[in-house]
Amino acid sequence: MSDFVLLYSGGNMPESDEEKARVMKAWDGWYTELGGAIKDGGNPFAPQAKTIGADGNVSDASAPLFTGYTIVQADSLQAATGLAKGSPVLQGGGSVTVYEAFE
Repeated sequence: MSDFVLLYSGGNMPESDEEKARVMKAWDGWYTELGGAIKDGGNPFAPQAKTIGADGNVSDASAPLFTGYTIVQADSLQAATGLAKGSPVLQGGGSVTVYEAFE
């Protein structure tokens, strides 16, 4: 088994308490489905970010490229991608990028 990082981009942020509860229920349900495949449940990212260039110049990131992450264990990139297809971020109009992490 290898580790795979699921990087989330976009997705709608819930505004009302009812929407927040619905979204949290969706994430809890998905994590339950993933079960032992979850290595690190991850976290959402703050909307502010900094970019550091090769020359050392630091600037504000122009847009939040990623909004959060989860680390899962799977047998292959294809299997990890299959797990990612259930991510609630997709229901909010976002996307998921899957990377294998080297150990």
